[in-house]
Order: sequence, then C-alpha cells, then structure tokens
Amino acid sequence: MTDTTNPNTSSAVGGLLKGETILVTGGARGLGEAITRAAVQAGANVVVDYFHSEEKAKALETEYAGRVTAIQADVTNEDDVARLFHDAKAALGTLVTGVVNNALVSFSFNGDDRPKADTITWQDFEHQLLGAVKGSVTVIQQALPGFEEAGYGRVLNIGTNLFQNPVVPYHDYTAAKGALLAVTRTFAQELGPKNVTVNMVSGGLLRTTDASSATPNAVFDIIAQSTPLGHVTTPQELADAALFFLSPLSRAVSGQNLIVDGGYVKG
Repeated sequence: MTDTTNPNTSSAVGGLLKGETILVTGGARGLGEAITRAAVQAGANVVVDYFHSEEKAKALETEYAGRVTAIQADVTNEDDVARLFHDAKAALGTLVTGVVNNALVSFSFNGDDRPKADTITWQDFEHQLLGAVKGSVTVIQQALPGFEEAGYGRVLNIGTNLFQNPVVPYHDYTAAKGALLAVTRTFAQELGPKNVTVNMVSGGLLRTTDASSATPNAVFDIIAQSTPLGHVTTPQELADAALFFLSPLSRAVSGQNLIVDGGYVKG
C-alpha cells in the first residue's frame, strides 16, 4: 500500500500506462529520472534520452531491463532526434505514444548567482530558448508520424510556476519556459484533430534535483513555510502528476498548464 502521508512516496498506479511507450528527454536524472521511474511503475516502456548522463541512463536500463531503453541524443539537433526515434522503434518494436519534454540545458537554481537585469546577455536567453523551445518542438515534430500511425499521442512539456510568481531573477529560464507554454497552447490547437493532446506541468523549486542542489537550505525552508502543504514539492510528486497527462485519463484535456507546487502559487 502507498504511504500517502510521505511526500517522497510515489502514488503511481500500476497499469495506468500499460501498453504505452513514453519518451522522457533528460530522463536519467532529477525530475526526468522521477518521471521515468513513475512511468515504468505505471506499466509503460520508457525511452530515456540523455545527453551527458550516460552512467545514470545505463543504470536505469539495467535496473528496469526490458522496460527502459537508454539512447543518447541532443534534443536541439534535428538529426540526433530523428535517430533517437528510429533507434527507439528498432529497439522496442513499438511506437512512441507519449513524450515528456523535460531536458534542461545547463542551469543552476541559485538566485544569488544568476545574472540580474542589468548584466544578463541575449546569449543567456538564446541558450535557454534553444533547449526549451527548439528541443521540444524538434521532439514533437519527430513524434508526430508515430502518433498518426498509432491514432493518438500525448505531449507533456515541463514548465515553471515562475510565470505566476517571478520571485527570483531566472530571466532567461522563465522566458524560455513562457515561450514553451505558448507552444503548448498553439500546438494543442493544431494537433487536436489528430487526437494528440499537448499539456504542461509546472512545478516550483523541487527538493532536490541536480539543478536545485545549489539552492541554499534556507530558501527551501522559506518556501516550505509559505506552502499550504507544508513542504517543498519533490520530483516524485511532480512525476505522479505527469502520469495523468500521459494516460488515457487526460484524453479530453489539452492546452492546459497544471501548477504542481503544494499550493504555493494560486491560479
């Protein structure tokens, strides 16, 4: 039985994703790893895309032998992504029916060490836009032929609650995720007739991922004190919410952005 009182315990429902093949970009570490594990526990086969995290990706492949396939690809490179889908189908013999655009180009969530409005460069913005927008669009475009063959598809983009509550100067990161939200809604409109849903889940600072490991404990404590549920959201909690959008339960939901942060941000 799942311990629902423990925020670090997954509530993944066995069989919810049975028969699905899910691609998780950046799926070997942090939030991506949590989504990979939750999807496997829910019955899916998972393709873990990784860039540099080969050791962690291969460890997941070994741990979930026959259920997880690890493939290296740079999501900002069209040829890499085309190869990713080709190799995934060759390895699994099944179509990818859902994608999670989670890959994050190098970024550290430490507000004290981020460039402010008077020093941030356009190159900083380009760097984040390349990963969040180009990477996601490229993955979706390569997924579409398989979605059409399967007769349906699920796209889940990872956003941020900083849209609503920009309390730290992550200007480039927040702008890129804001653009990805726009892509989420416009793609949902166009791809709906193909029976493809496109949604977003937006967490706050997660405790803890590689990207948030630089965050001072005092910041986590402040967030926990201001959160109705009384703790900082974990990667596992966000991953559980992601399962809904990857499953048939969300078949009538598209173009939406769900905030998963324990009630910290409203609306």
